[in-house]
Amino acid sequence: DGYIDFMEYVAALSLVLKGKVDQKLRWYFKLYDVDGNGCIDRAELLNIIKAIRSINRCNEKMTAEEFTDMVFNKIDINGDGELSLEEFMEGVQKDEMLLDILTRSLDLTHIVRLIQNDGKNPHEGGQDAQAAQ
Repeated sequence: DGYIDFMEYVAALSLVLKGKVDQKLRWYFKLYDVDGNGCIDRAELLNIIKAIRSINRCNEKMTAEEFTDMVFNKIDINGDGELSLEEFMEGVQKDEMLLDILTRSLDLTHIVRLIQNDGKNPHEGGQDAQAAQ
């Protein structure tokens, strides 16, 4: 329906944190397929990668544009400018580097830690406590 309720959010977190690779890849595909047409085009992937990077700071050396180009160059088998679920699943599973980058970009463990610590960075807490002493 275009909205995520709390249970959907918890289910997504659980899947991203504990799911099997094929489950995660299916979820990633749905995330990237913004218009729900069953294919990911360059614009969709680029927009989502930019959004993810703005929320979940990652230390990737590649720009979002370079990453998008790499994905399509590596796994758009038929060269039609769109990735089907099959192309995406097969291509990412065969490319260890691509799988690693996608997995790291959606690594939410630091967000879970923030939630568990009432929005405070657990690493900063130690520094504040030391500074207070």
